[in-house]
Amino acid sequence: MANIETPDNIQDLPLAIVRNMITLATSGFGVVVALAWNEAIKGAVKEFISPYLGESGGVISLAIYALIMTILAVIVTMQLSQIEKRLVDLNELMKNKSRTIKPKETSKKVVNKTTK
Repeated sequence: MANIETPDNIQDLPLAIVRNMITLATSGFGVVVALAWNEAIKGAVKEFISPYLGESGGVISLAIYALIMTILAVIVTMQLSQIEKRLVDLNELMKNKSRTIKPKETSKKVVNKTTK
C-alpha cells in the first residue's frame, strides 16, 4: 500500500495534497473499475460465451478481462505519473527560482565631465 505523505514545510503542501489524491484516487477507482468489469464480464460470459463454449468459455473471458484491466491500469498509472513528474519539476523550478532571485543592484555610473 502506498504511503500517505505529510509535507515538511508549507511550500510542499500542494504537491503533497496532489500526491495523496493520486494515491487515494488510483486505489478507489481501481476497486470500482475492477468491480464494474467483473460484472460486465460475468454478464458477457453468461450471454455470449457459455452457450457456445460451455464451462470452458469462462477461462477465456477471464484471460481477456485480465488483459484489458492490465492495459487500462498501465495507461492510467503512466498518465498520473507524468502529471506528478510535471508537478515535481514545477515545484523544483519554483524553489530554485526563489533561491536565485536577488534584489536588483542599481549602479550609478559616474560621468566625469571636464571642461576645456
